[in-house]
Amino acid sequence: MKFTGPKAKVCRRFGTNIYGSDKYDAILQRKPQPAGKGPRDRLGRKSEFAQQLMEKQKMRMIYGLSERQFKSIYKKAASTKGKPTGDSMKEMLEKRLDNVLYRAGFAKTRLQARQFVSHGLFLVNGIRVTVPSYSVQEGDVVALRDRNKGSSIFADIVAAHEKYMAPDWIKANSSSLSAEIISTPSAEAAEQAVDIRQVIEFYSRN
Repeated sequence: MKFTGPKAKVCRRFGTNIYGSDKYDAILQRKPQPAGKGPRDRLGRKSEFAQQLMEKQKMRMIYGLSERQFKSIYKKAASTKGKPTGDSMKEMLEKRLDNVLYRAGFAKTRLQARQFVSHGLFLVNGIRVTVPSYSVQEGDVVALRDRNKGSSIFADIVAAHEKYMAPDWIKANSSSLSAEIISTPSAEAAEQAVDIRQVIEFYSRN
């Protein structure tokens, strides 16, 4: 199941901003330790399995996926030939349409990006797509539908991302709220807050 409880506690448990919103960065600066723990509390050393589970859960929640969805991506990545499983996993996660909107700066969080896609606010190559897991390809153009360009929501997002730089595999145009996928995302361009080796080891042993 997807987690629906207090998001700040999740960020504190993992020690990183899972959801992308600036307010969680501020919370982590004030309270970096897990909920219920004080600054001087000693955190016991986790077992190898516990560390692997933690990294798997962290990565799954960063991208906002259910366990079933996340494990399916692992299985597809593990069956990909000619590329390390971890690199394939990162590529698949980064190419999700909801992640592309977030990376392009057209949504403040991946959760918001997922809602935009589900409501059909964006087009891929001129076609309305409502599936957040849709995988973009090199050369695809993602753009906000004309009927939604006057929305104050996107005006606020553009203003908030005035100095934001999209990763080099996305050519984003904030004025038109469109983005072209100019290359395949590299593993280095994906989220670096997760030890992908631990994730692979977790699934390899199960």
